[in-house]
Amino acid sequence: MFEFELIKESKECKARLGKIKTTHGEIETPIFMPVGTRATVKTMTPEELKELEAQIILSNTYHLYLKPGMEIIEKAGGLHKFMNWDKPILTDSGGFQVFSLSNNRKISEEGVEFRSHIDGSKKFLSPEISVDIQNTLGSDIMMCFDECAPYPSSYEYILNSMNRTTRWARRCKDHHKNVDNQALFGIIQGGMYKDLREISAKDLVALDFPGYAVGGLSVGEPLELMNEILDFTTDFMPKNKPRYLMGVGSPDYLFEAVERGIDMADCVLPTRIARNGTVITSKGKLVIKNAKYKDDFTPIDDECDCYTCKNYSRAYIRHLFNVDEILALRLATIHNLHFLINLMKKIRESIKNDTFMEFKDDFYNKYGYNKIRREF
Repeated sequence: MFEFELIKESKECKARLGKIKTTHGEIETPIFMPVGTRATVKTMTPEELKELEAQIILSNTYHLYLKPGMEIIEKAGGLHKFMNWDKPILTDSGGFQVFSLSNNRKISEEGVEFRSHIDGSKKFLSPEISVDIQNTLGSDIMMCFDECAPYPSSYEYILNSMNRTTRWARRCKDHHKNVDNQALFGIIQGGMYKDLREISAKDLVALDFPGYAVGGLSVGEPLELMNEILDFTTDFMPKNKPRYLMGVGSPDYLFEAVERGIDMADCVLPTRIARNGTVITSKGKLVIKNAKYKDDFTPIDDECDCYTCKNYSRAYIRHLFNVDEILALRLATIHNLHFLINLMKKIRESIKNDTFMEFKDDFYNKYGYNKIRREF
């Protein structure tokens, strides 16, 4: 099953409250989705994710296709059983990873031939193969195979890429075998060209997918340009279906996305920077490995009630990082994921109370809006 209910639209901007119903549970939107690339959110157990109130996680088609392979996951009974996660899962199409292998792939109308980053062996992904893999994984939300074009790219390149993405989307929909239990989302492309974004959105809406993603943003362009293109694009997306902005996860990007009508977002940022010793706090970024925290016995964030902040000091976590203890990575990851999941919870509450813009302004003032874009 898959249903989307639009509960409320903000009186102040395009922000909206919604609820997605899937076979594996309900998702309150707007939502941030932790990324579990290889069937795990790095350093976290499924039980810990539930304690953080993670409602849905994202896994990666490309990586799971290469290892452990579909035969193993199919024998396990699907990805949910394989990783012991009984809540919703979204899988990407594999397209972003394939296209990031710019020197090791060849694009054709049929699909993309590439070399595995693991052993260099030749592999091939097409719209049909991507859908087959995701059908085997059994994710609640699947993504169409698309081309994520680099920034900057010429108008001609983006035009050809966008049209191919639309043709591939049609092939994905025609090939999808488990329509009742797995929702297939279309991905709007078009680069930084508004006319192409409009064409892409209209063409995909005509195919009537259960939901739509905005791809090809947050790929190196300035935040102001991303906001402009996103604000333009969401006007062409159906109000009665979920809207997903792919690959954003810093606090400012989440605020800007929600303000422009986005319901779902994901990013590896909170887990990746945690493993490097960087944590997100209500007052900005903090590099916990810095010497100034060696005798700081306060929590990472005195306004945070996560497991890490309730039990451990900056000094202790810094010590763990400096002696290469695995617990350091876990504690920092727990904090960062809690921070963003809880931030989205507060954002939902502010939309409900018609105070979203006030909440955003207060957060930016406290966090330091002028420096925020330099931090991540």
